Amino acid sequence: MKTSRRAFIKNTSMVAAFTAIGGFQSLNAVELFKLRDKVKLRFIIASDAHYGQPDTAFDQLTETFIEKANYFHSSQPCDFCVLNGDLIHDEPHLMPTAKKKFDQLEMPFYVTKGNHDRISDSAWKEIWGMPVNLSFRKGKNAFVLATTSDENGTYLSPNLDWMKDKLDENKKQKNTFIFIHIPQAKWTKHAIDTPAFLKLVSEYNNVKAVFHGHEHDQDGIIMHRDVPFIFDAHIGGNWGTTYLGFRVVEVLKGNTIVTYMMNPVEALERKIL
Repeated sequence: MKTSRRAFIKNTSMVAAFTAIGGFQSLNAVELFKLRDKVKLRFIIASDAHYGQPDTAFDQLTETFIEKANYFHSSQPCDFCVLNGDLIHDEPHLMPTAKKKFDQLEMPFYVTKGNHDRISDSAWKEIWGMPVNLSFRKGKNAFVLATTSDENGTYLSPNLDWMKDKLDENKKQKNTFIFIHIPQAKWTKHAIDTPAFLKLVSEYNNVKAVFHGHEHDQDGIIMHRDVPFIFDAHIGGNWGTTYLGFRVVEVLKGNTIVTYMMNPVEALERKIL
């Protein structure tokens, strides 16, 4: 199944490319469409479902994301999805229900723990079948996912000793991608400040991006020490960007990395980053 050129272009926004030799450039949706045959690996990122938040249509919003993500996957096959935190909204008893919902995704998926995912680390592992800190590889690409909260919803720095071990393990991989829910620099309203995290990330040349959730109103890219820190808005909750979308990341032949937002609900105004 192939998405039509018109539909693909209509629902794509904020396209950025990071080249193998360094540097950053913006692309338009037409240019992006022409690159589809060069994709070696593709994954999507969605954050902040807030399943169970009062006075929101959380069930419908979650089902809409799953439907649209599966539709995208049917035409643009994805290797996996990362759900980057705040899967539920505070109520621990809802986590198994959220798990059953996200099991409807037709691609493998991984999860990170956000500040509204207020269950213990052991309960998290029992429900999701993975620890709160994990890493894995796909080809020559490494993926490091770390928790930035606890059972009480505290804003935390990731475990930097664990993260350094994983970055060391993967330093010979072509690319490393990091996923944490809460931003670790006060670039945004709800972030915290962890200079040691920024320093650690900058010490590994193969770290190609850090992905954040948490900030529902952020869908852009902040460059720091040549590392892009990337946001993907939200798929649920009661505040943030006017649209509910997910981010796509594609590693191309030649190791150029392209990322863009997919808005499955309404057409977006084109933006140049």
